[in-house]
Amino acid sequence: MSNVKKAALVFSMVRKINPAYFFLLIINSLVFSGQIMTNIVFPKFLIDELTGGRSTQRLIMWVAAIVLSNLIFAFLKKTLRRTVDIMERRIAWGIERLFAEKIMSVEYRNLEDPHYLDLKERASFAMSNQGVVYNLIANTIAFLNEIFTITGLVAIMLRLSWILVVTLTATIGLLVLIQAGFSKYQQKFYAELMPVNRKYGYYINLTFDKLIQKETRLYSMQEMLGNTVATYNKEINKWFGRFYRRMGLTMGLFQVVTVLQTMLAYGFVGTRTLDGGIGIGDLTMYVSSAVSFSSAVLTMGMSVVMVFQMLGFLTPLAELMSVPDEEKLTGTARLEKVRSIAFENVTFTYPKTDKKVLDNVSFGIREGEKISIVGLNGAGKSTVVKLICRLYHPDSGTIYINGTDIFEYDRETYLRAIAAVFQDYRLFNFSICENISCKSADESRDKAEELLTKVGMTDKVSGLKNGIDSLFGKEYDTEGVEFSGGQAQKIAIARALYKDASLVILDEPTSALDPMAEAEIYENFNGLVGDKTALYISHRMSSSVFCDRILVISNGKIESFGTHRELMKNENSTYYRLFSSQAKNYRHAT
Repeated sequence: MSNVKKAALVFSMVRKINPAYFFLLIINSLVFSGQIMTNIVFPKFLIDELTGGRSTQRLIMWVAAIVLSNLIFAFLKKTLRRTVDIMERRIAWGIERLFAEKIMSVEYRNLEDPHYLDLKERASFAMSNQGVVYNLIANTIAFLNEIFTITGLVAIMLRLSWILVVTLTATIGLLVLIQAGFSKYQQKFYAELMPVNRKYGYYINLTFDKLIQKETRLYSMQEMLGNTVATYNKEINKWFGRFYRRMGLTMGLFQVVTVLQTMLAYGFVGTRTLDGGIGIGDLTMYVSSAVSFSSAVLTMGMSVVMVFQMLGFLTPLAELMSVPDEEKLTGTARLEKVRSIAFENVTFTYPKTDKKVLDNVSFGIREGEKISIVGLNGAGKSTVVKLICRLYHPDSGTIYINGTDIFEYDRETYLRAIAAVFQDYRLFNFSICENISCKSADESRDKAEELLTKVGMTDKVSGLKNGIDSLFGKEYDTEGVEFSGGQAQKIAIARALYKDASLVILDEPTSALDPMAEAEIYENFNGLVGDKTALYISHRMSSSVFCDRILVISNGKIESFGTHRELMKNENSTYYRLFSSQAKNYRHAT
């Protein structure tokens, strides 16, 4: 993506968040330049009066003009700066929100693709560690400030000589080249450092992860983790040692050229003064103009270099933001209710792999059926669920709901018709009520409490100090609640049922439950789901008894599809072996 397109992308995001921001930037630049020009021109007239007529009235007038103008400009600058700072914070938060919304709106398959995962990490690093958006905006502001300033200063200096302008511009060009060289090195430095820094970030964050603390203590991993962090820390310090040495050399060269600029400005203007060409007031004005011109052009040049550097860092963000949203890749048909599901010759392989997880799979499910999907690990059970949820596209074949290709439905109504509890479900640091309803507690409490009763969690929740309004987790509230795996899974099931979708999918819904709790869920399953179509995956074959039919998947193919009684007639089938094996274990256990 070109730099122009990347810049246009960022500024379109800024305009979307706060359209008034750009107008405020122009006003801010005019005020910034106006103060500089006033402090260069007004003192000239004051000095001319001091060395000339010495009129008390005029001296007071020029002193008052200088003081008053600086007071006004200082007030305007402080006020505008504060307003701009507030806007910039909101814009930074707004862009982070747009970034998060983008991650949630792209197709799920992109988030499991290593290429897009790397893009996401690099974009996040550029935003949080390098402040790329803020720096792009800040340097754009600096560029605008200096453009207005330089225009006025050139108009003043051309009254003296174009040679001074050209000479100073040449030395400034040298400074810009020095800065450009360092910026190019800096961009390359961060690109090469990022893989090392990502590894360091992973291991340092791992040491704070509460989920691994049991393993680290039980297996005495502290020393290994500590040594790994220390190794990467030393490596990064070596990298930054070279970086700061290069930065010191660049700053030294800067200082040499800056001194040279000052000598040229004073020498040229001083010579013209001694020749009698200009007076003392003009001397101060032209010297101030020359020094301010050098500073302004240098700042402008460095701003341009920094803008291009930030645009380079923006590449992963721009590429990620250009990925089409899922809703743009689907149709416009509306799905009101799931009445039938059909797989027709569906084949699927995960990104970056060659193994067919599903191979020419075909089957159909009728409205209101309770279907159990069983098979050995890796057979393709969860993949069927992910495809129905439109998390992936089949490599070939078609999935139909109500006789229509699922990708012809619009995203909103399609997702509204499906509820699921996945193996890796999550509860969030919201209240129990909000975890169930995914909306404000005030508008959802009654229904959430009803569902807590249905999943057998009323006694547990009512015993809490804040009841259903208790916050899940103790990270942000010492009175927050921590549920056992089985209790948390019941809350997740309640969340799926709260959605009132016509298709409910439970992927290993009872994996964290003990056998008694599992039996309780299954006994009440039909009552909980009602007349909805339900699919669920379980390694425990006892769940299949409660289902209308069982879909057996073996090595990515449909081995059989029928009732429990029908499947148990074939003693050589996968289903018979799985069910009999578990039944035998239960008998031994008793």
